[in-house]
Amino acid sequence: MVFSSTVFLFLFLPAVLALYYIPRTGREYKNTVLLSASLAFYAWGEPAFVFVMLGFVLINWFAGLKIGAAQTHGAKKAWLTAAVALDIALIVVFKYLGFLSFNFLKLFGREAFALKIALPIGISFFTFQIMSYVFDVYYGHAAVQRRPDRLALYISMFPQLIAGPIVRYETVAREIGERRENREDFCEGMARFITGLAKKVLIANYAGLCADNVFSLEPRLIAVGTAWLGAVAYMVQIYFDFSGYSDMAIGLGRMFGFRFDENFDYPYVARSATEFWRRWHMSLSGWFRDYVYIPLGGNRGGTAKTIRNLFAVWLLTGVWHGANWTFVLWGLYWFVLLVTEKQTGLAKCPNAFGHVTTLLLVLFGWVLFRSESIGACGAFLGAMFGAGSGQWADTLTAYLSGGSAFALIAGAVFAFPVVPKLKERFGAHPAVRGIVLAVLFAVSAMLCVKSTYNPFIYFNF
Repeated sequence: MVFSSTVFLFLFLPAVLALYYIPRTGREYKNTVLLSASLAFYAWGEPAFVFVMLGFVLINWFAGLKIGAAQTHGAKKAWLTAAVALDIALIVVFKYLGFLSFNFLKLFGREAFALKIALPIGISFFTFQIMSYVFDVYYGHAAVQRRPDRLALYISMFPQLIAGPIVRYETVAREIGERRENREDFCEGMARFITGLAKKVLIANYAGLCADNVFSLEPRLIAVGTAWLGAVAYMVQIYFDFSGYSDMAIGLGRMFGFRFDENFDYPYVARSATEFWRRWHMSLSGWFRDYVYIPLGGNRGGTAKTIRNLFAVWLLTGVWHGANWTFVLWGLYWFVLLVTEKQTGLAKCPNAFGHVTTLLLVLFGWVLFRSESIGACGAFLGAMFGAGSGQWADTLTAYLSGGSAFALIAGAVFAFPVVPKLKERFGAHPAVRGIVLAVLFAVSAMLCVKSTYNPFIYFNF
């Protein structure tokens, strides 16, 4: 089930809200409704994997108890290490064992085949969340959660279960037991949800159709203009798809009394690679910074150790996204860019030059991220620079441009902080805002009903 489906919009969400807001019900009742709904949400597509997720919860709940009860630092560290090792082992089995077995056999000249292991949706997200719990208990950032049902609620909460943002335990620990819902938060949450839905349905889906059409072509037959159009369309799609989902998740959380951290801050306005990653998928960047980079020593051990630590972070970032060499290379691509900036001072380039250069580097990175193999990426990049059909443009370029014009133009406009400016201008006119939101929801809902194309990119991770 996805947020932009008719089942979610017109059946699941209204039913959950109706049950949740029954008058004069207490916190335990509300938590039970939310936990039950979250498990049902996950089981909708993958019933068996609910037990995998709950297994993760119980393992780390027990480890948290042991960390909290340990009398020595060594004992605490031993339980933390055991929990994290088991979490990583489980995600390796589900997500990477097929990839590792294939490459291992290929390395030794054997007949290579990939093990087919079904991947639990959102495993990368909920694994990082459960690890954040044991880390926060270990570092003293949060108290031990003695009730497994409350820890299960934190992990399985349906607004952020499938594709984030990665919500740290310390940010919602108190709200699980003590949050207070109110009309203002509910209305703001609903507005945020509608905004995210519109970003997803009105922009990301149409840009995605264009990108899919182009990337499915044989690179040697693609005109230069078509290749660039496909790359730009994917650049628009992945931002509005993922940020739209994050908006919906943050909005839903607020409707139920939770305040999740922001996940995007207009990353395409960035003037350097460093700034881009301060604005893109901020919950993932912050997770790696606080739980990997800083524990490794951060930038405190000199240049060589700083580079080593950055290498570890970006190698893991690439691997986290998927079991494919393209993701590994994508992570290392950003490692090289970031280290180069740090060592040369390129992050301080003039605004216009830095902005254009950063957008191009991000665009090339997304081509690698989208490609099915490193070879396919090379061929597509070649088509972008004339190694395809040799034509600058053809009839397909014109056809796809016409079909995706609205999505690409809207993407180019709203990738910049236009909405905050509009809120500032019309914030004193709630009626205007209400009408705009109502129209956006009505149009988005109609498209959800009639459209069969409705992917979420980050569901694969």
